[in-house]
Amino acid sequence: MDNEYKPDLITLIDEDNVEHNFEILDVIENEKGVFYALYPIFDTADETIEDSGEYYIMEVIDEDGEEQLAEVEDEALLDELSAVFEKHFEELFDDVDDEE
Repeated sequence: MDNEYKPDLITLIDEDNVEHNFEILDVIENEKGVFYALYPIFDTADETIEDSGEYYIMEVIDEDGEEQLAEVEDEALLDELSAVFEKHFEELFDDVDDEE
């Protein structure tokens, strides 16, 4: 049986044309849109160790028929999404702890 973990990865290109790699932690789809929780992937162990552990919440938007991700600028919506993502993370890690 193959229990190997394979993360969902995505590469985003910023306004300066610099690529950034992320792991997709979770996806929420509701009446307000589709939102991703993304965690940065680092090139070196030192960068990983120095990281604050924060994840990013991005919204899927349609830009001339092409799907793109954008920062969520509405603070109230961001707080709401953060609470949902955090609850998902807690449930996920509680399930992992219960299996041990």
